[in-house]
Amino acid sequence: MASEPDNAEQKLIRDLAALLNETGLSEIEIEKSGLKVRVARTLHVAASAGLQAAPVAAGGALAAAAVADPAKHPGAVKSPMVGTAYRSPEPGAAVFVDVGTRVAAGAPLLIIEAMKTMNQIPAPRAGVVTAILFENGHPVEFGEPLMIIE
Repeated sequence: MASEPDNAEQKLIRDLAALLNETGLSEIEIEKSGLKVRVARTLHVAASAGLQAAPVAAGGALAAAAVADPAKHPGAVKSPMVGTAYRSPEPGAAVFVDVGTRVAAGAPLLIIEAMKTMNQIPAPRAGVVTAILFENGHPVEFGEPLMIIE
């Protein structure tokens, strides 16, 4: 790409940035006629509004792993696919779990809609849900931490 992008290239970049916002993706790359453009944004899970997180361990001490990087937490439940995550089986229904809910291995935690198919995501282990790291009805990506079960 030249040092000064022309108007068509600027429009392409703006269109790709708008597409990121519309779809909830974190990056997109396109190659066309020898021009390669990659637009990416950094997502900060802890800074997102409306998240429900309980980074308090027994005794009131902060759970360092939950604060630093939820993806590295040993109890992280990660998304097995790209799609839209829902906390309840249908609109208006009670949520599967809340922070503080004790779950058994295999119990339903959430649903991810992918390609018009509703995929129920089970708990990988028994424990207590200590954090919910996604917003209901919002897109999630493969490998994104969705919940913490301790």
